[in-house]
Amino acid sequence: CVVVVKYLTFLMQADNHGEGGILALLALVQQKQATPQGKQPTTLAAKGLLLAGLFGAALLYGDGMITPAISVLSAVEGLGRATPHDPGMLTPYILPITIVILFILFVFQSGGTKKVGAVFGPVMITWFTCIALAGIPWILKRPDILHSLDPRHGLYFLTHHQWKGFLVLGSVVLCVTGGEALYADMGHFGRKPIRLAWYAIVFPALAVNYLGQGARLLHVGHEGVEDSFYGVFPEWAVLPMVVIATLATVVASQALISGAFSLSRQAIQLGFSPRMTIVHTSEDTEGEIYVPEINWLLMISCIGLVVGFRSSSNLAAAYGIAVTGTMMITSVLFFAAMQPKWGTAKTAALVTFFLVFDLAFFGANVVKIAHGGWFPLLVGAIFFAVMTTWKRGRGALFDHIQAQTKPLQQFMSDLETNPPHRVEGTAVVMTSSTTGAPPILVHHLLHNKVLHENIVLLSIVTERVPEISASSRVRLKELGGGFYHVVAKYGFMQTPNVMEILDRVRESGVDTSLESTTYFLGRETLLSGGKSGLMNWRKSL
Repeated sequence: CVVVVKYLTFLMQADNHGEGGILALLALVQQKQATPQGKQPTTLAAKGLLLAGLFGAALLYGDGMITPAISVLSAVEGLGRATPHDPGMLTPYILPITIVILFILFVFQSGGTKKVGAVFGPVMITWFTCIALAGIPWILKRPDILHSLDPRHGLYFLTHHQWKGFLVLGSVVLCVTGGEALYADMGHFGRKPIRLAWYAIVFPALAVNYLGQGARLLHVGHEGVEDSFYGVFPEWAVLPMVVIATLATVVASQALISGAFSLSRQAIQLGFSPRMTIVHTSEDTEGEIYVPEINWLLMISCIGLVVGFRSSSNLAAAYGIAVTGTMMITSVLFFAAMQPKWGTAKTAALVTFFLVFDLAFFGANVVKIAHGGWFPLLVGAIFFAVMTTWKRGRGALFDHIQAQTKPLQQFMSDLETNPPHRVEGTAVVMTSSTTGAPPILVHHLLHNKVLHENIVLLSIVTERVPEISASSRVRLKELGGGFYHVVAKYGFMQTPNVMEILDRVRESGVDTSLESTTYFLGRETLLSGGKSGLMNWRKSL
């Protein structure tokens, strides 16, 4: 129900020009709520949706830290069964090997995802083929396991065991934890390829393997629970499967790491995050990026989690709370995005159905908070505090600057009255305002008593859509007196390129060649003693 009904069938219809993921969904909701003039409503509900979406995005950073750690560690733990003649001989090496693999994985990120992507298909097909083949013999031994496909058995289990049956959902949720990543990857692969891969390969392979594990437990009894996954393989196949599983978890981890990079860029472009270094690692694919600050933060966190929790079963307690929290928030944002299109009654009924599962999974994971579930909540709270503080702080700074900015028309009128000396060349002045004279330009004129013959006021605007086509990206307006205003619009999945913009300006007849152009960029020094209304801790942050 969660993957097939919620994500593949319905949630993928809530795309933002083909892009998925919680920030893309949040941007879509804000588009729906915006007034004809483009302003966002200030109602309590609108603010609540914004904060919920930001917290869901913040939780994904916690997910991005835990997923590589638990995935690689769980795969390498198979070494504990790889030497049946001497069980546990390789156990002391599990943690060091996991740490080395994680270190190598993050070191290679600077080269781009293409290196990992080159082996993506073969590794995953091998993985799903192997786990399906391993389950078939056990199903043939105990075909009565097929009765478990009847949902009445699950309902009986929940009602018969009551509280304990409910808590089991805290482990069951690990079977659907990739749903959010699947939705976020929609912009990279598209709906049809994702659905085809799921129904043709992933879902059948997982179903057969899970049934095989259940059949083995029926056959060998409770003593087989500890090695439920690797136990379905013959002894000779365990070591090769450890290798294949490790490669598969590296690929799965890569998806979350790349997702964290994309999430960071979206947060920067939407104004929720400070600027960070964004390195494009591909000449062909615009979406392949590397953010070193996030990369090293994830690496340190992953290795710290492995050292601190020491086993995948311990890490599982920390894992579910982040994913289920994000799942709930996604359902709420989905309602806000689709309600104008489908109507309140239909959308509310569908989202209520989603929330029955989301709330059940989240509730079953709440009891894990004391056993590790606090970690993703702490990470989420930190990133949430940073994003909300940055957004509010930059807004307060913008309002302060605007209040002290001289209107552009008044500035140009003053120039006509008292014309300054003009020198050859072009000045490109970066400005966030489209109506005022940039403070840096005013200061330049005040202190140097001179202006260039051409003044290009360059404003870069990030729209709440993933991409803006090159043909409609740059608009130039001649203001007279050698002044030009250039507005360059980008989507939140794109990175602005000033040199590309100026090439377009030069095509319009304004000389922006390298040797004749000077760039002016203002730099603010923040003082925390002002009356912006922000709390002192937010000012300091």
